Amino acid sequence: MVQWQNSCFPSNRCEFDSRWSQMNFLFKPKYFEGPVSHGFVSLYTGKLVIIIASGLLGLFLPIFLYNLFHQNFRLMVVYYASGYLFYGLMVALGAKFLNKFGFRRSLRISVVLGALFYTVFYFIDQTNYFFLIPLSVLTIVLFRLFYWLPYNIDFAKFTDKNNRGRELSILMATNLIISIFIPLLAGFIITKFSYDVLFIIVIILFLISGFSYTTLPRTEEKFSWTIKETWQCFFSKERRRIIFAYLADGAESVVGIVVWPIFIFQILKGNYLEVGAISTFIIGLTVIVQLVFGKYVDKKNKEKIIHLGSILYSIGWILKIFITTALQIFVVGVYHSIVSIFIRTPFDALTYEIAADQGHYVDEFTVLYEMALNFGRVLMAILIILISLFFTLQWIFALAAIVALLLNLLRAKDSSLAPRV
Repeated sequence: MVQWQNSCFPSNRCEFDSRWSQMNFLFKPKYFEGPVSHGFVSLYTGKLVIIIASGLLGLFLPIFLYNLFHQNFRLMVVYYASGYLFYGLMVALGAKFLNKFGFRRSLRISVVLGALFYTVFYFIDQTNYFFLIPLSVLTIVLFRLFYWLPYNIDFAKFTDKNNRGRELSILMATNLIISIFIPLLAGFIITKFSYDVLFIIVIILFLISGFSYTTLPRTEEKFSWTIKETWQCFFSKERRRIIFAYLADGAESVVGIVVWPIFIFQILKGNYLEVGAISTFIIGLTVIVQLVFGKYVDKKNKEKIIHLGSILYSIGWILKIFITTALQIFVVGVYHSIVSIFIRTPFDALTYEIAADQGHYVDEFTVLYEMALNFGRVLMAILIILISLFFTLQWIFALAAIVALLLNLLRAKDSSLAPRV
């Protein structure tokens, strides 16, 4: 685990003290074992605003694209796959660039790029999307390069092993609490006003989120590998198990991001408000479970929890195959949301533990993680397109169930990237 030295922080650390003294009381309940770091609070507050912004369109952006492409599902999947592919290919090069650009500056720029991405969608319609869709892909790839690399590296640095499960659970529970109302609110805005109003709100929120990163401590990390070394490590036999785990993670996630919203949109016959309302009720029943489970994860073997969680989660995907009504969406959705806690919390906590234990190789590990995650999404997108040629959408969930079981491959053992002596 990395031990922080005073030199890792800016010399004028007093600039953080006033804000920290006002906010730290929020993170000192008995839920945590001791206080949390300045860096975690900065990341948490910035992420909080982005959660609100992304939540407003998380369920409805795939539906927007689905309608924009004249309900051509496969074209929509190609759009998402192109963004994942270009990001996966560029992430190592982006890490080299961030060596000189800096992580704090990168996070600040990322929120502008995120706002620009949704600005493109504000102006897009069926007469100009042929020209603006490539621009939206470019901006989302740049946003991911400037946001996810420094965010994941800093999160690994600014969280500690005793509290990491709790800190992730606080973040996830906050996400769930906010998401209780967000889908319903988004559905209401689209129904009562338009997508344009929703895009404007999201653009403003992205810009606001940048203020929290002004308090983020600096980190002294450099991406030391060449592009060739990165690809060699990605395909190395020693890293095969962990790479496959993250390929599976990315593959499974794209089904929830792309396929599930379109599936329930079709079941509910295009009723935006009903889509938002059912999503709201599903999320509302999972918040307490998330908070309780965070403390449990910190005290138990995460790998054993992942094993059980992946089985329960896989069953959820199987159940989704047989959904035909709004009530079934709700019941199965509640089950799947609750059991997802048993896989996502320990899986993400273990990922950040592995990253933190890399020492000065944390950025190299993060690059491999992002590459695997996004190439897994691309592979799944290809399979989704192939399956959709012959079967209905719900049979894609069977593939997600199989992939979810592969999350068991994640192990902390033999995950070090440091050169062996």
